[in-house]
Amino acid sequence: MAIERDARLREAQSWGDFHRFVIDAPAVGREARPGQFVMVRVSDGTAPLLRRPLGIHDADGNGFELFFKVAGRGTEILSQKKVGDRLDVLGPLGRGFTIPAPAEGTAVWLVGGGRGIAPLFFLARRLAEAKARPVVFYGGRTSADIPIRGRFERAGIELICSTDDGSFGFAGLVTALVSRELDKSRPAIVYACGPDPMMKALAAITARHGVPAEFSLESVMGCGIGACWGCVHRIRGAGGDDWVKICEEGPVFPGERILWP
Repeated sequence: MAIERDARLREAQSWGDFHRFVIDAPAVGREARPGQFVMVRVSDGTAPLLRRPLGIHDADGNGFELFFKVAGRGTEILSQKKVGDRLDVLGPLGRGFTIPAPAEGTAVWLVGGGRGIAPLFFLARRLAEAKARPVVFYGGRTSADIPIRGRFERAGIELICSTDDGSFGFAGLVTALVSRELDKSRPAIVYACGPDPMMKALAAITARHGVPAEFSLESVMGCGIGACWGCVHRIRGAGGDDWVKICEEGPVFPGERILWP
């Protein structure tokens, strides 16, 4: 874990409320793994006081990327940063996705809903480097909610899109799309990140088909390092069910361990 108090915004793209930042922060970029997150201080003042947790969209030796949607005051302030602005970043934090050593060409599926797609580009790229065949299912309410679909395509990653209103790709929920495809073929594992209702439904679908799955849970986090107990979730363990800190033990958990509300 590193604290980059002088990280710099090198590049910024926007699609309405969605934003992609490329940030120069070598210490974070070198250590980052798919599924981990950073805590970003969005203001030099006291409002908002707490850092904001954001999943790492991609990373290399120069730094890392964020992809986020404005969802409140903190992300609104962050979205207004300009190229060259300084950022105070803590990370990488948490435990990310498990990347197996599959036989070359083994299909692995990644399912992202809206802003939940954020960590899956990094994961897809690493899986491809491991000789797996990542297939990304990218869902949104409308075509405007899946703005970075071209990025996956340019990276040569197989992509299947869905929109609730049918404005692009499969017409319906991304979980319905995955369910349909599971009737045709079976991946080695499914990875997912998105709204809890989507992931809860997907957990039931993958369990019914007997496909292992990992889910990146979302939560409001106060500290990101396990001190405040503000991000707990009910998780199954060897000694029974318990409240577990997502920031410290997760945010990624195997599907069979998650107790969905």
